[in-house]
Amino acid sequence: MMSGTLYICGTPIGNLGDITLRVLEILKSVDMVAAEDTRNTIKLLNHFDIKVPLISYHEHNKIQKGNEILKHLENGKNIALVSDAGMPVISDPGEDLVRLCIENNIEIVTACGPTAFTTALVSSGITGHRFAFEGFLSVTRKQRMSHLNEIKNDTRTLIFYEAPHKLMATLSDLLDTLGNRKIAVCRELTKKFEEILRCDIASAIAHFEKTPPKGEFVLIIQGADREELLKSEKESLPTPQELLKTMSSDTLYGKELVKAVATALNMPKREVYEIYLKMEDKQ
Repeated sequence: MMSGTLYICGTPIGNLGDITLRVLEILKSVDMVAAEDTRNTIKLLNHFDIKVPLISYHEHNKIQKGNEILKHLENGKNIALVSDAGMPVISDPGEDLVRLCIENNIEIVTACGPTAFTTALVSSGITGHRFAFEGFLSVTRKQRMSHLNEIKNDTRTLIFYEAPHKLMATLSDLLDTLGNRKIAVCRELTKKFEEILRCDIASAIAHFEKTPPKGEFVLIIQGADREELLKSEKESLPTPQELLKTMSSDTLYGKELVKAVATALNMPKREVYEIYLKMEDKQ
């Protein structure tokens, strides 16, 4: 018996009109749909009059249900994987199911669809030339701060997902670690109450202190300033004189010392050598 196929199907992030014709065809043709929340997915299926059995697959049952889905696939069933909204696998337990299918040689077909972070990015006004999708930050402040400190010098645009009850804490931590950068706070994208707040982080905090956050959020944040980073790095380096004194030893002197210091400071050897000679003359 031939194995079935796992179809990864992108579904609307809000507006049901954003579903693709291809995804509709797949949902109508498969033997069952694996859904993160069957209560949400049944609304989608009912809207398009699709009568297909649903199986629950989410973070808390992914091991048990993953093996169950795998057996169905091995028995020739075709299954569509959907998340609550957007593309499965992105910040989503579907990642584990895809890996399980790959390990067991199950064919995987992806039918692309809407994605919240790309929708937010192109609407933000912040460069999308290079960006880093960081998903959800931890609910624990220590882990959240550790994550932010790891990426604070990344010059790419930074993208996060956030829930309303954590938004203010996250914005505060962003301000503490990244500084007052440009941000686009995107809420309820493609839905009735869609809102995009384009400002800086401090202004976003002030806004949501007056207007309590509601709905699901995508945060698009300007990357670190490359020129500022280079300036800061240069200011933190020791002077050639300091490094010549520090690195000088019985085994490292003369031209070898000059070469080592020039390499460490990314300076021309000739300049370092002139400084070295002046220091030698003063001794």
